[in-house]
Amino acid sequence: MLVLSRKAGEAIQIGENIRIVVSKIEGNQVRIGIEAPMSVSIKRQEICFEMPGDREADRLMQAVGA
Repeated sequence: MLVLSRKAGEAIQIGENIRIVVSKIEGNQVRIGIEAPMSVSIKRQEICFEMPGDREADRLMQAVGA
């Protein structure tokens, strides 16, 4: 794993067409922007490992106010 330090407004380039920009740092939260071709799928890691029915169950629970 490569670990880099970046300040707000600074970026990391991956290959020729993926750019990750540190948008904002506030307390212990970091907002990042990702510029990539539409053909590149970008997902949060927790969504990648989620069971397909889990999100639907969460939506139903929210809809009924549980």
